[in-house]
Amino acid sequence: MTAAVVTGVASALPATFDQEAVWEGFFARHYEGVRAARRIFAGAGVRRRHAVASPMDEDLSQWGTGARMERYVQEALPLGKQAVAGALDAAGLAPGDVGLFAVATCTGYATPGLDIRLAGDLGMPPGLQRLLVGHMGCYAAIPGLAAVSDFVTARSRPAVLLCCELTSLHVQPAQRDLEQVVAHALFSDAAAAVVLEPGARRGRRLAGIVARTDTSTADHMTWDVTDLGFRMGLSPRVPDVLSRHVGGVVEELLTEAGLRTEDVAGWAVHPGGPRILDVVRDELGLTEDQLAASRRVLAEHGNCSSATVLLVLEEMAEVAGPVVVMAFGPGLTLYAALLLPA
Repeated sequence: MTAAVVTGVASALPATFDQEAVWEGFFARHYEGVRAARRIFAGAGVRRRHAVASPMDEDLSQWGTGARMERYVQEALPLGKQAVAGALDAAGLAPGDVGLFAVATCTGYATPGLDIRLAGDLGMPPGLQRLLVGHMGCYAAIPGLAAVSDFVTARSRPAVLLCCELTSLHVQPAQRDLEQVVAHALFSDAAAAVVLEPGARRGRRLAGIVARTDTSTADHMTWDVTDLGFRMGLSPRVPDVLSRHVGGVVEELLTEAGLRTEDVAGWAVHPGGPRILDVVRDELGLTEDQLAASRRVLAEHGNCSSATVLLVLEEMAEVAGPVVVMAFGPGLTLYAALLLPA
């Protein structure tokens, strides 16, 4: 069968703010009296983040969900357009060449959605097929890749996947809840897009995908729709669950391709937080150098939900050889993909 090959990756980022500045300028007051809050912000592994709505400039914590959704569409359209246009340019394709346009997001919804609005704005064909990957969370880029890869292989047409997440629109009212403190210390905004083409001789072909969901721990990571935006639930036990499954997922992924851990040239691991990366490093026997791109993305961009692992992949553009892409999210779910040189 014709292989689906990643030939273009690009991202778009809103305004950058400093982690220390946003603590001093907003969250120190927001979490006044919560003793651990300052320590959590300092230990998040984040130096800078991005926001379409910086809490230092405007406090959205009392906004209703409807107002936040209107703002999502307003802010997401230019970011999504920039990311998709950049990925198409990197692939050397025009919008009219695209057969399928998929959008992954868990931070905003509207109908017509980003897929329809951006397809028309960019000049994609009227016969375009579209797909929305909604509310899956931080790992959504990989099932999104799986879906567009299947289309590219079956239809021999190019496809685009856009991950667009605006977590800054979901700042929550002040509560003495450490899970909320952790979420507000980590999460950030970004859009990232990838282009896949059939049988291209450049880029990285998608060679395999493995998924694992531990439904017994479904309550460990949640993303609930409330009257005041979407609210994160994030148990401190998440890294322990990942430690039980990450080794088996990677072994299955590599074994199917006839590879071993030492054959992997690059590890694009979703930096859900410092402890997540520590667990992946320890369970797989990796070095800190092998996780440097993920640590760097966490430090410079924060956790941008589904877009984050694509930011790591973009960071690794010059890495030659097999690349493993991994992400984790609600379920509790692990997804891993193998990319090989085309």
